[in-house]
Amino acid sequence: MIKITLPDGSIREYVSGMTPMDVAKSISEGLARNVISASFNGTTVETVTELTTDGNLTLFTWDNVEGKKAFWHSTSHVMAQALEELYPGIKLTIGPAIEKGFYYDVDFGEHKITDADFKKIEDRVLEISREKHEFKMRSVTKAEALALYKDNEFKTELIENLEDGTITFCDHATFTDLCRGGHIPNTGIIKAMKILSVAGAYWRGDEKNKQLTRVYGISFPKQKDLTDYLALLEEAKRRDHRKLGKELELFHFSQRVGQGLPLWLPKGAALRDRLEQFLKKAQKKAGYEQVVSPHIGQKELYVTSGHYAKYGADSFQPIHTPAEGEEFLLKPMNCPHHCEIYNAKPWSYKDLPKRYAEFGTVYRYEQSGELHGLTRVRGFTQDDAHLFCTPDQLDQEFKNVIDLVLYVFGSLGFENFTAQISLRDPEKPEKYIGSDENWEKAESAIINAAKEKGLNTVVEYGEAAFYGPKLDFMVKDALGRSWQLGTIQVDYNLPERFDLTYKGSDNELHRPVMIHRAPFGSMERFIAILLEHTAGNFPLWLMPEQAIILSLSEKYENYAKKVSELLENHEIRALIDNRNETIGKKIREAEVKKFPFMLIVGEEEEKNGTVSVRRHGQEGKGNITVSIEEFIKMVNDEVSQSLKPFVV
Repeated sequence: MIKITLPDGSIREYVSGMTPMDVAKSISEGLARNVISASFNGTTVETVTELTTDGNLTLFTWDNVEGKKAFWHSTSHVMAQALEELYPGIKLTIGPAIEKGFYYDVDFGEHKITDADFKKIEDRVLEISREKHEFKMRSVTKAEALALYKDNEFKTELIENLEDGTITFCDHATFTDLCRGGHIPNTGIIKAMKILSVAGAYWRGDEKNKQLTRVYGISFPKQKDLTDYLALLEEAKRRDHRKLGKELELFHFSQRVGQGLPLWLPKGAALRDRLEQFLKKAQKKAGYEQVVSPHIGQKELYVTSGHYAKYGADSFQPIHTPAEGEEFLLKPMNCPHHCEIYNAKPWSYKDLPKRYAEFGTVYRYEQSGELHGLTRVRGFTQDDAHLFCTPDQLDQEFKNVIDLVLYVFGSLGFENFTAQISLRDPEKPEKYIGSDENWEKAESAIINAAKEKGLNTVVEYGEAAFYGPKLDFMVKDALGRSWQLGTIQVDYNLPERFDLTYKGSDNELHRPVMIHRAPFGSMERFIAILLEHTAGNFPLWLMPEQAIILSLSEKYENYAKKVSELLENHEIRALIDNRNETIGKKIREAEVKKFPFMLIVGEEEEKNGTVSVRRHGQEGKGNITVSIEEFIKMVNDEVSQSLKPFVV
């Protein structure tokens, strides 16, 4: 008999050789009908894998992330079978599950695949699925694997890097694929499938390798799930920040300037400035001091910090000056510069904490295929700050930063988030710098602060920065997508590498603890996510223009100007549309530009000193007529309600 421990801590005894599906059936037939994957002692297994030792078993359904991963990985196998049948002679490479769906990288050779081919592939996938083929794993020798793939250099390369005795194939129907495992019981569970797109992808992500075709797809256990997902995709396209950024005239990309280097147009620059001033005001209350550092630094600076060793090969290459042997780098991070600012003078424990803040632009050489609008760029501005404190101050300072992050999220409408405690990967210590003792202190500080603040947390191993653990805020947007926004990091290592000190009460020199924090993260990425979250309908306090004054004809131009001046005197941002166009056209265009308020002025309004107010997105609800003073109060009340002052 073997003892199986379930997630609730209960222990059940079974005959050796029982499978996860047998265990599910012993619990309930309903559970068994829904189980599609399993994990045993932390390792993904098939639902038909025989269990022969004591261990911890977790059963997954479609509602679990792991269940979806198995579902989508299994569908990638079925799609690969369909592709081989429809396009003879193609070479398959890899086909993993991803966050939403799956892809398969394929060398199509002489074949071409276009959008017009998607339906026939989808139809064949569903035909295969309806036949309810089981997924069966089997071990093979390295020689057998190499023999099967003798004409596929991609699979051969993968197999050459595997050890004999660790190689497995997955079979279903007439199809076989090199695979580690993790499948649903049979293809019949796949009820709906859609190919989403095709794109170019270099083998193993290396531009020096052959370019393959990446076929993206997604699948579901119900047709309704697919229908809902496709509707969500359409809404995501409508909210795409690249589309909205162009419509709202916020930013622009120029090939002459360079890929991944955004140009901020006047309205976008005003939006950025408003966000900066918002955070600077809160930071000032919290005791931060603004600093400014250059866009470049000597290579040695980043060698000292460790950034060059970790990122140098994949970043912009050194800038050589006329002086022999002198090398500079475009700044990849602000923290080394802030360490040197701290080092500008000696400090006492009485002077700490020091809190240096900077909206500092940094540069990373992202591969062209990875660039995406504002979310993945080569030059971006971080709302960076670095706090230098004594070990005794660390707990309170960390909690104060959490308060600041929560204030930012609340003011901008991000209410659904999880705090991710990002720790070291215990299996890969070579990825990190610093002693185990310092890492343990830093990790404990984050865990305790998050607990005391009552944050909803998850722990992720391997997600720490190379110099220290992090508290990353994972925010869900209006479409339910998860984004990493805001980070707080504890660092004992850079103070050592830069020999940072302060004089303690014992008159001896001690190392400060360093906190890295960025509530926005990257201004570019934050604005992109905010654009998509709000569909361009920013909070009223942040809008580039809060109102547009629409005159019924040129006769009312002077009154429109008077209204504009009164609004400006009360710091309400407004434009005037005096064009010789119909009021209907003016309203339609103002709706597209997402002006929060449209103020229509004509004979009645001029005579009574009023404005006819139409709110964006409220077609059919009618306008309200109010005095200019009432409108000013309406705007100020809404701003005050959404933008409360930061309380320290």
